[in-house]
Amino acid sequence: MIAENRRARAHLDIPLIAIVYALSLFGIYAVAVATYSTSSSSSASLLSHIAESSSAWRQALFVVISPLVLSFMISVPLHWFKRQARLIFWSATGLITVVWVFNRAQGVKQWLDILWGFTIQPTEFAKLAIILMLAKELSSGDKPMSNRRSVFRILLIVGVPSIVIILSGETGSFFVIAFLFVFMLWFAKADFKVFLIMLALLVFLILLVYGYVVITGSTDYRVLRIVSFLNPSEYSASAYQQTNSKIAIGSGGLTGKGAFVDGAWYQLNYVPADWTDFIFATIGEAWGFVGCTAVLAAFALMIWRMLYLARYTRDPFGMLIIIGIAGMFLFHVIQNIGMTTGLLPITGIPLPFLSYGGSNLVTNMACVGMVLNVTRNRSLAGSFATPQQDVSFRPYTGEYT
Repeated sequence: MIAENRRARAHLDIPLIAIVYALSLFGIYAVAVATYSTSSSSSASLLSHIAESSSAWRQALFVVISPLVLSFMISVPLHWFKRQARLIFWSATGLITVVWVFNRAQGVKQWLDILWGFTIQPTEFAKLAIILMLAKELSSGDKPMSNRRSVFRILLIVGVPSIVIILSGETGSFFVIAFLFVFMLWFAKADFKVFLIMLALLVFLILLVYGYVVITGSTDYRVLRIVSFLNPSEYSASAYQQTNSKIAIGSGGLTGKGAFVDGAWYQLNYVPADWTDFIFATIGEAWGFVGCTAVLAAFALMIWRMLYLARYTRDPFGMLIIIGIAGMFLFHVIQNIGMTTGLLPITGIPLPFLSYGGSNLVTNMACVGMVLNVTRNRSLAGSFATPQQDVSFRPYTGEYT
C-alpha cells in the first residue's frame, strides 16, 4: 500500500516530458533532413540546415513555444476542464463545422490559412475535446452505456464530430476517434458485451461505407488508397507514394545513409510529403534500422509511461483522460508507421512530434499537458479519491477491486 500510494502521489512527471522533447527535437532534425535540397551545402551546420528549411524552422518555432502550451494546460485546474468539457466539445465541433462549410467553396476542406503561410487544422484540436467529453461521460456513472440515455449521449459525442470530419475528407482522423473511443471504453466501467457491440458496430460501418463506394466505382482518392494497398500493381499510380516509401526505408539498411547526403532519396524528393506524413521514410533512409528502432522504442516508452500514470490515478475522469490520449498516440504511431512501411493503407495521419505540422504539434503538447495536469493535481481535495482507496483497475470489466 505504501508503494502504491507513492506511485499515486501528485507530481510533475519529468520522464514523460523528457521523452516528448527528445522526440520533438529529433523531429526538427528529421524535417530538416527531409527538406534538404541541392541548393544547400552538405557541409553546413545543423542550425544552417534548419534555417534554410522553412518547414524545419517553423517546426522549431512551435517547439520553442510549446512550453507555454504545457504551462497553460498544467495551470488550469482539472475540475475546470471537467465542468467546461461540454462547452469545449461543442465549441470544437462548431469550429470544424464552420471550417468545413467555409472551405467547401474554396475546394480546401481540412485547414484554414492564417498569417505568413501558417495554417491551422481544427480537427487536431477536436480530438482533445472529444477525449475530455468522453472522459466526463464515461466516468459520470457506475456503468456507462447501461441505459438508452447513456448510449445516446456517448454515441452523440462520437458521432456528430465524426460525421463532419468524414464530410471534410479526413478519414484518418475518423479512424483515430473511433480507436480512442473503443480504447477508452475498454478501460471504463462499460459492460464487456457493450464493448464488443460498439467494436463490431464501428467495423461494420467502416466496411459498409467503403464497400458501397467500391461497388459503385467511385474514384475518390480515399477509396483508391485502399484498393491500391490491396492491389498495388493494378493501381500503381495511387500506390506510388507508399511504394517509394518502402524503397527509401529499405535503402537505409542497418545504420542508414546519414543526414544531408547528396543524392539520397530524401534530397531528390523521391517520396512525396516525406517531411509530413511520410517522415518515417526519411528516418529509415537516413538512420536505417537502428534509427527506426530507436524511434519506435521512444514511442513505446512514452505510451507505456502514460498507461503507467493512468494505472495509479484514482480519479476515473483523470484516468480516462490519460487513457484516451495514450490511445490517440498509439493509433497515430501504428497507422503512420504501418502506412509508410506498406503494412496498412494510407490515411494521411502524421507521426506525433516528428511530422511537420504546427496544429498537430500544439495539440500533442496540449495533450501531454493534460496528462501532466492529472498527475500534478492527483491529491487535490474534492477532485480525486482519498488516499485510502485502492486503485486496482481491471480493463476488461471496468471494475475496481
